[in-house]
Amino acid sequence: QYRGRSLTWTSILLSVFHAVTSFYVPGVAPIDFRQNDYVEIKAVKLTSSRTQLPYEYYSLPFCRPQTVEYKAENLGEVLRGDRIVNTPFQVFMNSEKKCEILCDKPNKPIKLSLEQSKLLAERIKEEYYVHLIADNLPVATRLEFYPNRDEEIKKKERDVQFEHGYRLGFLDSNKYFLHNHLSFVLYYHKEEVEQSKEHTFRVVRFEVQPQSIRHQDLKADKNGACTLPEPPSFSPQEIDATKENEVLFTYSVHWEESDIKWASRWDTYLTMSDVQIHWFSIINSVVVVFFLSGSILSMIIIRTLRKDIANYNREDDVEDTLEESGWKLVHGDVFRPPQYPMILSSLLGSGIQLFCMILIVIFVAMLGMLSPSSRGALMTTACFLFMFMG
Repeated sequence: QYRGRSLTWTSILLSVFHAVTSFYVPGVAPIDFRQNDYVEIKAVKLTSSRTQLPYEYYSLPFCRPQTVEYKAENLGEVLRGDRIVNTPFQVFMNSEKKCEILCDKPNKPIKLSLEQSKLLAERIKEEYYVHLIADNLPVATRLEFYPNRDEEIKKKERDVQFEHGYRLGFLDSNKYFLHNHLSFVLYYHKEEVEQSKEHTFRVVRFEVQPQSIRHQDLKADKNGACTLPEPPSFSPQEIDATKENEVLFTYSVHWEESDIKWASRWDTYLTMSDVQIHWFSIINSVVVVFFLSGSILSMIIIRTLRKDIANYNREDDVEDTLEESGWKLVHGDVFRPPQYPMILSSLLGSGIQLFCMILIVIFVAMLGMLSPSSRGALMTTACFLFMFMG
C-alpha cells in the first residue's frame, strides 16, 4: 500500500509539472521567422550629440502608416527619450526589394511646406540621427576605411566600424541635403531543424546605407516601384529652407545569410562607438579637476606647514619644537559635533545611497541580467534601487 501511494503521488506531481509552461521576458526571447514572414520596422527617436535633445520620429514630415501605434514603454525607455512607433516599411523575411516608394502616393513626391522645410534643414544642421529597430535590433550604419595606403593591402585589410542609427542628412557648401533613400541590409541565421520541418530564420544584424537622391532621378511608376540610378548620374536631394520642396521617400531591402548565432547578435552593437559620448569634454574636465585639486591642496599644505617646518629647522630653539601648536592640535576637534550636522548627514546618506545603487547595478549587469535587448532595463533598475536604498 505504501508503494502504491508513493506511485500515485509521483504521477500527480508529474502531471502537474507537465502542465507548467515556460515563458520569456518580452524582447529577450528569440523570434523564429519563416519564409516571407513580416518583419516589422519600428522607429525609436531622433538624437543629436550637439543638442542632446531627443525628438520622436514623426516630429519630422516622414511617411506615416494608416494607423500610427505607439508601443507601451517602461520607465527607463521614457527617461531615455524613446518613443517607439510603427512605420510604413514593408519588409518580409528573405524577400528582396530593389526599390520601392514608401508613401501612399506611388509616383508623386511629397510637397513639404515652408515650415517643414525649415524644420528639416534645422535638424540636418544640428546633425540629428534617426534610430530604427527590426526584431528589437537597432539599425547601424557601416563605416569602412582602409588603414594602409597600398591598394593590394587595402583589399585584404579593411577595418569596419559601425555607428548607431543613420544621419538625417548632410551639409555641403551651405546647402542641406536629405537622405531620402534607405538601403536596408538585414542578416539572418538559418536554424538547424529536422529534414521534415521547414527552415526558420532569425535576424542577427540590421544595417542601413542612407542615400540622397533627387526625386526627378528616381523613376517611379504607378505600382509603387522605382528604379535607382547609377551613382554618377544623379544629384542629391536638396532641402531649401527658403521655399517649399518636393521629396520622394524610397527604400530597398537586401538579405544576407550569416554564421552569427542569435545568442551572439549583440556583440557587434556592443563594440560600437557611441556618438553621444563626448570624450574630449570628459578628458578635459577630468584634467582640470585634477589640476585644480592638486594645486589647491599643495597651496594649503605649503602655507600651513611652512611655519612649522621653519621651526623644526632651527637649531637654536629646540625647546619650542617640543610644544605642539597649530595644525597638530586638530586631534582635539575630532570628537566635537560639526557646525552643520544636518547637511553633513544628508550628504553622507546620499553618497552611501548612490554608492550602493551603483554597486548593485554593476553587479547585476555583470551577471548578465540587464541585457541590452530589454530596453530601458538598466535605467529602470537604477531608479528602483535609488529609491529602495533610501
